[in-house]
Amino acid sequence: MKKDMRYLCYPYMRESASTVDFEIRTDSLTTRIGQAASVVQKHQQLHILYEDLMELIPMTYHLNGSVRGERAIEQSDLEHLSGKYDFYVSFVEEKIQQFLLPQGSDAACALHVCRSEAKKSVRALHKVSLEREVDKILFDYTHLLANVFFVMAVYANQQLEVEEITFESKSYKPRVKKERTR
Repeated sequence: MKKDMRYLCYPYMRESASTVDFEIRTDSLTTRIGQAASVVQKHQQLHILYEDLMELIPMTYHLNGSVRGERAIEQSDLEHLSGKYDFYVSFVEEKIQQFLLPQGSDAACALHVCRSEAKKSVRALHKVSLEREVDKILFDYTHLLANVFFVMAVYANQQLEVEEITFESKSYKPRVKKERTR
């Protein structure tokens, strides 16, 4: 008897391996990137963000399949993403020297959600690495992806003329450089 696929949302759902959690987490990230692209598209001055997000959607699905299947993230992909990071940092470098609240424009908020989902993906990938070997490039790519979403969010607020709000933690005091005594 053939299985009725309408009752199966994901064929590996019952596996106990952390690979499943990583795949579900990166699927969620990919969905959030699509949602962010939809939000960003409404702002003409953010057209470059839209183009970059549309490029990141399939790349995140490539990341998704790179643990269970053949690794689809290559050094050139990492370098390309690194170039995106450098591009956005060139606009917001001064603003990202302190901790910022994840707030602002609708576009920035959607990108902060992507940043958070990417961090959850890093954590899920770590769990996989406790069970099996994971290529370092997948960690590098996923960490960088989270950082790219952060600088994209700050860029979106800047382009939409929304002020960033710095956060000063009561739990973690800023490090003060000690003067050297002679």
